[in-house]
Amino acid sequence: MKRLTLALAMALVLMVCVAAALAQTPATPAAPAPATGAPSAAPAPPASKIDSGDTAWVLTSSALVLLMTAPGLALFYGGMVRQKNALATIMQSFIILALISVQWVLWGYSLAFGPDKGGIIGGLEWIGLRGVGLDPGPYSDTIPHQAYMVFQLMFAVITPALITGAFAERMKFSTFIVFTLAWATFIYDPLAHWVWGKGGWLGSLGALDFAGGTVVHISSGISALAAALVIGRRKGYGREPMPPHNLPLTVSGAALLWFGWFGFNAGSAVSAGKLATSAFVVTNTATAAAALGWMLTEWAMRGKPTVLGAASGAVAGLVAITPASGFVNPMASIVIGAVAGFLCYNACNLKAKLGYDDSLDVVGVHGIGGTWGAIATGLFATKLINPDGADGLFYGNPGQMKAQIIAVIASWVLAFVGTFIILKVLDAIMGLRVSEEAEMAGLDLSQHSETAYTLGGGSYGEFVGGGAISEAVRAAEAKARVAH
Repeated sequence: MKRLTLALAMALVLMVCVAAALAQTPATPAAPAPATGAPSAAPAPPASKIDSGDTAWVLTSSALVLLMTAPGLALFYGGMVRQKNALATIMQSFIILALISVQWVLWGYSLAFGPDKGGIIGGLEWIGLRGVGLDPGPYSDTIPHQAYMVFQLMFAVITPALITGAFAERMKFSTFIVFTLAWATFIYDPLAHWVWGKGGWLGSLGALDFAGGTVVHISSGISALAAALVIGRRKGYGREPMPPHNLPLTVSGAALLWFGWFGFNAGSAVSAGKLATSAFVVTNTATAAAALGWMLTEWAMRGKPTVLGAASGAVAGLVAITPASGFVNPMASIVIGAVAGFLCYNACNLKAKLGYDDSLDVVGVHGIGGTWGAIATGLFATKLINPDGADGLFYGNPGQMKAQIIAVIASWVLAFVGTFIILKVLDAIMGLRVSEEAEMAGLDLSQHSETAYTLGGGSYGEFVGGGAISEAVRAAEAKARVAH
């Protein structure tokens, strides 16, 4: 394991050095000066002017979306797991923020938004942010290209972090690191190019996704389904109670997600104006409707409303409105949110009947919520809200539904098949799960030698060194390393 960690570190350093060297090379050669007496070239068109208000809004939105991952998602997920896995779960969201921040600068942004290669992927011309500077870029005329890059970075960060809820409490941390890098490179980056990159085939087809219904939520939710099936159920799942250990943490995380999501959706207008305002309003309205929809559905079916249900419903509404947020009016957002609360509640309950262990309901909330949101966009979109968008079915354009359904199917297939392959390869090379002994001890101790809550006496060193991680756990981990 030490050799694997050292190899990963050396590879990262090497990639940084290569990217830095490439970044020193001009993206395009400078045009030679005209010879004396030669006719002067036609004057260049005036450069786009950076708008300080738009730039401030996009940078603020970037910070809001960062907050969605850490602390928002970290607390939301961290409170839902058992106490012995709280730190390990929070750590996954936190370290993804660091990992993808580097990957995005080195090659991720270039693959997702770089010059188009056949509608499938961006080229490597922007590797190491070569040619991605402080002037306006191809995706906005009023903000620096790097501002757009860092805004999209935050989307790339939270998407694999969402998947971690499916395999919470049982995945090896070393394998998780490699999986995250591979998934971001081979699943997220191509899908982002398909939908948002200039020349991407789904965008060219006319599919609408304002802020990530397909790119973020379907991709993470359906990848979570593949992960739950490949990794398998937690020890004791279905036989032992596994309640959340700290619901106040979870509700706090949900509230931070609600707050940060305004940057997620309204920030996707890439300007501070009418469209950002509309996206902000419908985001809040759909979220409220979904929280009420989930609560009322649960109340009717189980006899009592729960705090966890209300928080989950709010997240389901945020997910569902995401692709539609730049295209629909407030009344449509109420319908989208309320239906999302009902659908996602029932989808989460379905996992018990189907037998798969999606620990924190990623499939039901993000997979189903994102799918409903993408389809609802095809129903409710209107050019009255966004002239650069399209009318949906309810505004006389049935063809938009076709584009939305194709986008949903393509996202499902890429996410499920790609994730399945990545996990199978990593299982053969590294192994996916911790040992049974390590899982029973909890990932906080077995993977990180820490504990979230030290409530008794004694020093921390005594706690860890005095047998909190048993010799049986150490032996089982050593045996697993030898086996792989």
